[in-house]
Amino acid sequence: MATLIHQDSPICVKSELDLFSIPSTQAAIEFGKFVEYFPLSNIRDGSPVEFHISGSGDEYLDLADSYIHVKAKITKSDGAPLPDNEPVAPVNLFLHSLFSQVGVSLNDRIISSASNTYPYRAYLETLLNYGEDAKKSLLSCEAFFKDDKPYQVDPVSEEACESLKKRYQLMANSRTLDMIGQLHCDIFQQNRLMLNLVEMKIKMIRSKPNFCLLSTNNSEYNVVLEHASLFVRKVKVSPGVSLGHAKAWKKLRQNIL
Repeated sequence: MATLIHQDSPICVKSELDLFSIPSTQAAIEFGKFVEYFPLSNIRDGSPVEFHISGSGDEYLDLADSYIHVKAKITKSDGAPLPDNEPVAPVNLFLHSLFSQVGVSLNDRIISSASNTYPYRAYLETLLNYGEDAKKSLLSCEAFFKDDKPYQVDPVSEEACESLKKRYQLMANSRTLDMIGQLHCDIFQQNRLMLNLVEMKIKMIRSKPNFCLLSTNNSEYNVVLEHASLFVRKVKVSPGVSLGHAKAWKKLRQNIL
């Protein structure tokens, strides 16, 4: 007799032993769509970037397939554009280095810890969770270029590594860099859908310019966000599944109370 991992855990058969069954047809999800959400307030002055995703309606949220979209540029501290050969470039994985904290709350209850480690977590997960092919192609959308010489900080030097030169060229002369990627928060890393009628709030605290920029001089710079939006995938599930979830949740609440 096998030992159950939980008293309510049912016994199942591994798919490797399911030799003669016919593949099932997915009918629980009727359709899905991306909805673009915009910040609640002005973001150009360095204020936090906040999003509010309403829980109204009968659509579930697919957070594992949701993306943050940002357009940013580097300027002088007074807002003037960068001159030619200005020795300043964005750090690696610039999209996530723009933010020091990312807080997520559901129905006004915080579910993520507030700490300044978000860019470090994003960088470590990018290095460990993706292969070489993704690092050379897909992750360039997040301004990630693998460093050959990570200790070099002068982007206009002839000895600068190729990754630093690429990031420098993308934002030289105050060019606007368009980036998109997934948020590195626990709730965005799981593959289960979020129930409807659950309101979500996301608050992203900006990093200081000297944290997300590399430079060899003492000049002060500013990172201006020209655009920010959150693409959230919403899915419409069949009425039977939605009703089943409601009944299961009601029964669970009764058992808890």
